[in-house]
Amino acid sequence: MKAVAVFLRKLVYGWSWRQAGLVALSGVLMAIALPPWSLWPLPWVGLVPLWWVVMVTPSVALAAAYGLLWGLVYYGISLAWITHLHPLMWMGVPWLSSIAIALFAWIFIVLWGSVCIAVWGGAIAWLTRRWSGRSLWLVLAGAALWCTLETLRNYSPLDWSPLSLTQSPNNLWILHLTRLSGPQIISAILVATNGLLAIAITPHPGGSRSASVPSSSRRPFALTACALVLASHLLGALLYAQATPVSPDQSLALGLVQGNVPTREKLTPQGVRQALQGYTEGYLALVDQGVDAVVTPEGALPQLWNPNSPQIAAILQTVGQAGVPLWLGTFAPVPGEGRPQYTQSILELRADGQYHGRYNKVQLVPLGEYIPFEALLGRLISRLSPLESYLVPGQPVQQFETSVGKGIVGICYESAYSRLFRRQTRAGGEFMVTASNNDPYPVWMMMQHHGFDVLRAVESDRWALRVTNTGLSGLVDNHGRTLWLGEPQTYLIHRAELERRQTLTPYVRWGDWLTPLLLGLTVVGWWGQRRSFL
Repeated sequence: MKAVAVFLRKLVYGWSWRQAGLVALSGVLMAIALPPWSLWPLPWVGLVPLWWVVMVTPSVALAAAYGLLWGLVYYGISLAWITHLHPLMWMGVPWLSSIAIALFAWIFIVLWGSVCIAVWGGAIAWLTRRWSGRSLWLVLAGAALWCTLETLRNYSPLDWSPLSLTQSPNNLWILHLTRLSGPQIISAILVATNGLLAIAITPHPGGSRSASVPSSSRRPFALTACALVLASHLLGALLYAQATPVSPDQSLALGLVQGNVPTREKLTPQGVRQALQGYTEGYLALVDQGVDAVVTPEGALPQLWNPNSPQIAAILQTVGQAGVPLWLGTFAPVPGEGRPQYTQSILELRADGQYHGRYNKVQLVPLGEYIPFEALLGRLISRLSPLESYLVPGQPVQQFETSVGKGIVGICYESAYSRLFRRQTRAGGEFMVTASNNDPYPVWMMMQHHGFDVLRAVESDRWALRVTNTGLSGLVDNHGRTLWLGEPQTYLIHRAELERRQTLTPYVRWGDWLTPLLLGLTVVGWWGQRRSFL
């Protein structure tokens, strides 16, 4: 306890409200670069205040605290849509408990991201004091560490708002760099550019005047930053200009139905009837328009899959009569003994009354679809899922085999997990479909979700069809251009023309090779720094 008290005392005495204000400003600038504002030029300078503050702060603990503050601002703003979970009274949750659940979900994921930035800030402050005169290595280390932390967080159950999302969906030239090494290449360039600019305005890194960098020595860092911005955009433009033609027989017509049945309604008997009617009518209308298959959103029919149930039997009969495959979002059983288990799935129903292609959601929503640390939290938290059974995740490597070719599928917030799409693309996926509910979240969350789908389409060189319950449904080509975007909170159907593609980008072939390369170069710099003291 005494050590904690000493630590807190140092933080209080060393805290500068001026520097805290700069860090908070940096967090705000980066947050408003995300959709829906999409002010994508801001991130090219928005991290400079954070870099500057952690470099001039002599205390590692204080620099970590500033990093935590940046994360609280950035993630707090960008993830505020999570609070729209409230109200949950329609599920029988008391008003106060509904508020508590929404706030807990928001605060927890915000803190999860903020801790990562705290680690980054403390590490940069520590390296700044030890790498005096080796500023380029410091920038390299900052980019490597940021990418590493984002990568590790992307392997966790919760992730959102990476730096790459600040450039989507509008800065298409930079987005095309993801074809080389995935979304981390954008994070690396943004962090490095801001680090170079911060060094150019930092006379005393590490807070020590003995480590002062002359202005004549700092000027090249600003020029290097400008050159990095220019070179990255030129390279992205070259990648954007590349075109790999496909033959006309590779075209594909898919129809989508945006059911617009709010979750609080579709879990009632009346809501089930409304969903059944809306998706059946939309399916038949699209069949008349001439499509190869019809796609529905995540959980379009909120029932456990049972071909003998009246609702599912009616859908199977409709598909059997029309003869066009239907890709239905539902809950499919997992074979096995013990208590019933189900997956959040997309099933391809065909005219023979059976499902053939199947994709099972891999990245389940904590608390919503399963309880993490169930032994500890199971008795304290009631699940928000409508199911009384347990949802289990699908296998990380899946293939959605359909009557029209191999699809690449993502359900709900799996759009934030690039590796899931890369695996399916490498396995032969020719086109991309993402299916989401997105209720009860606001339109600006839907715009962030769309930004992720644009990233996934560009990095994999695939066309992407996005189908949702309440919006935003849309169509994106392989260069990230949004060709159609539906109105939110509206029932609609749409016929979309896609291309089936078989190209493999460097990222699809080799994954994120840049992050380990940056880490390796950082280790080389560390080794060289240690040798200089021997």
